[in-house]
Amino acid sequence: MQTGSPSRLLALGFIAGFAATLIFHQSVWYLLIQAGIIPAGQTAWPLDPTAPLGVPNIISKAFWGGLWGAALNLALGHLGGPAYWLAWIAVGAFALTLVAFFAVPHLKAQPIPVFWPPFAIGCLLNGAWGFGTALFLRAMGVGRE
Repeated sequence: MQTGSPSRLLALGFIAGFAATLIFHQSVWYLLIQAGIIPAGQTAWPLDPTAPLGVPNIISKAFWGGLWGAALNLALGHLGGPAYWLAWIAVGAFALTLVAFFAVPHLKAQPIPVFWPPFAIGCLLNGAWGFGTALFLRAMGVGRE
């Protein structure tokens, strides 16, 4: 069972999601670039500024990863055993990728990206994020075995 107040769970979820973006998501991104799956010219841990605040892109990505981690920790942190790991990986892989493909472009008034193979790449990246977030949360003592 989860231990701690909802605010503690949100904070730890944010920390875990932020760190998982920097380490797991971006490491898989780097490996996919090296394997030629993601086109040359893309970069892991991008430092280019984002609009409108000029925050480095990687910090923006990690911030959103932290928000997802906070929200999902409340929803998934109570799970135990294999269900815990599968839920974090599956929800990370599919929910985050679906939002990235359908909600984000709509909010930014951009076209929906070509669905395949980028969707599969998104699932791989975000599944790695989900695993990393779950791992960091367990390391911080959140959830049950």
